[in-house]
Amino acid sequence: MPGSETDSETDDVLALALRLAGEAGALLLRRRGRSPGLIDTKTSVTDPVSDVDRAAEELVVGSIRAARPHDGILAEEGTADSGTSGWRWVIDPLDGTVNYLYGLPAYAVSIAVELDGRAEVAVVVDPVHGETFAAVRRRGATLDGEVISVSDRADPALALVGTGFSYGAERRGHQAAVLARVLPAVRDIRRAGAASVDLCWVACGRLDGFYEQGLQPWDFAAGALIAQEAGAIIGDLEGNPPSTTFTMAAAPGLFEPLRTLLIQAGAGAQPSGAAGG
Repeated sequence: MPGSETDSETDDVLALALRLAGEAGALLLRRRGRSPGLIDTKTSVTDPVSDVDRAAEELVVGSIRAARPHDGILAEEGTADSGTSGWRWVIDPLDGTVNYLYGLPAYAVSIAVELDGRAEVAVVVDPVHGETFAAVRRRGATLDGEVISVSDRADPALALVGTGFSYGAERRGHQAAVLARVLPAVRDIRRAGAASVDLCWVACGRLDGFYEQGLQPWDFAAGALIAQEAGAIIGDLEGNPPSTTFTMAAAPGLFEPLRTLLIQAGAGAQPSGAAGG
């Protein structure tokens, strides 16, 4: 049967991604409350890397290399292997490091697996709430094994919208100015502090839409596929796929009104400054 070999491999990749995200999430919970050591900062002094970030990445990457040595890997804390199989793992071992360090319960392990440059498998594990979001392209999205779908919201005035902010001061200032124009036009704004979580909340209807400027691939790759497979429209402000320039996701009836609102608010401008996350 055509495609059956690829489908079988996709199932294997999904099983591995689910296992590794679960193991990394368990590691985060075990280390929680032990005063994780601050190893370094990345884009600014407010963008931290802890020893827990590194430990979770080592766990996931080591297992991938053992199980699938020819796959590529791109991970937030520095792992970058090109691979030869056509598959590439895009990993954020701890999305929401600041939340984690402060003891706030909004962080996740995010794993997307691309085939020939397109995300095919996605898993996001929220260990605090014991939730596992997953998706396979063309097969839909699930939360703890149950099928999920986006809201049917279409009116921005009734929409609950998530967003996030950069670690760079200049970009944060620009994002605040955009927010000042968006906020009066929507029901309300939520800022959880982990883009993968926000996108999964769009997928299951906890948010009606989400937007953020300046995310990195590991911030949105998994969550975007999960949202899309749950019925969301995903993209940027110019009609292209989500990118490091701009990422948004929304219920189908809301996407265009929200995109228009964001354009009118100046969200497409590109000030200098570090990426958010």
